[in-house]
Amino acid sequence: MVACTHREVVRTCDNEGFALLAYCYMPDHLHLTLEGTRDNSDLRRCVKVFKQRVAYVLRTEFSVPRAWQEGYYDHVLRSDETTDLVIRYVLDNPVRAGLVARSEEYQFSGALYWPEAM
Repeated sequence: MVACTHREVVRTCDNEGFALLAYCYMPDHLHLTLEGTRDNSDLRRCVKVFKQRVAYVLRTEFSVPRAWQEGYYDHVLRSDETTDLVIRYVLDNPVRAGLVARSEEYQFSGALYWPEAM
């Protein structure tokens, strides 16, 4: 299921003008770090489309009746935040949840680059 979800997230990000900088698919939620690549990149539309696409795949291929909660939480980087720190936060989620000892061990996460531990 994670592979199907990731495929649809990547496809939608590409179509909607976002670079997928980091991702982490947790057992009951996901974290994404996205960066707009076009002047008209629309985060609301991107999230809406990938949630629809993933829900369709999960419903038709895996008989999952409901994939998402309503809405989502977003966070726009402030001037005092770095992309590296946000990516590190995303990648460290499985460690904080006790799923793995080191973030590199978690098979359902990744990034365009792997920020050094900070």
